Amino acid sequence: MPKRLSAEEAKKRFALSRTGLRPGQSALDVACGTGDLAAGLHAQVGPQGYVCLTDINAAMLDHGRSRMVDRGIAGNVSYVQADAQALPFRDESFHCVTIGFGLRNATDKLAALKSMARTLRPGGTLLVLEFSKPVVPFLTPVYDAYSFRVLPALGQLVAGDEASYRYLAESIRMHPDQAALVDMMREAGLEDPNYFNLSGGIVALHVGRRY
Repeated sequence: MPKRLSAEEAKKRFALSRTGLRPGQSALDVACGTGDLAAGLHAQVGPQGYVCLTDINAAMLDHGRSRMVDRGIAGNVSYVQADAQALPFRDESFHCVTIGFGLRNATDKLAALKSMARTLRPGGTLLVLEFSKPVVPFLTPVYDAYSFRVLPALGQLVAGDEASYRYLAESIRMHPDQAALVDMMREAGLEDPNYFNLSGGIVALHVGRRY
């Protein structure tokens, strides 16, 4: 029986289905975290392609590297500690750029979008997978109660860290909604940006292209 995907894995798999990558191409995963998206990108570009993982946090970058190695991925991959707002890559370096659950932590989100868009080759795709705003009316009060009451309490119980989990909830609320992020992507120079609501809009995948 096939392994059942978690909700987060399903969202990442959906994002990967929109990359448009072909074997031999190059991809960049920004704020790489656990390396889940990067591993999927690596599978798509194959042994003749190239994938780069970045994170502003050295510990998270090391964690992503460890997870990639655990998956048996070692060749045609590099790791660069970098700020999404000022990526140290030449213009038009990658066919696809992804960022999963990392844009909301950028101090200047527009600068991060411009930086990522700059590294895209003509015809390349930027994918932004991020928490967003629920579009199903009954979800909003339930989601708010979970985010501001249950989540911090769980953080305190499980990790002894209520503050970090409260910050998570607050950062999600301060993140631009779906339409606002589309406008920011357009301002960043991306063409025809659009989005897909996942889990009733609790998460959204935004897609933009550079022509």
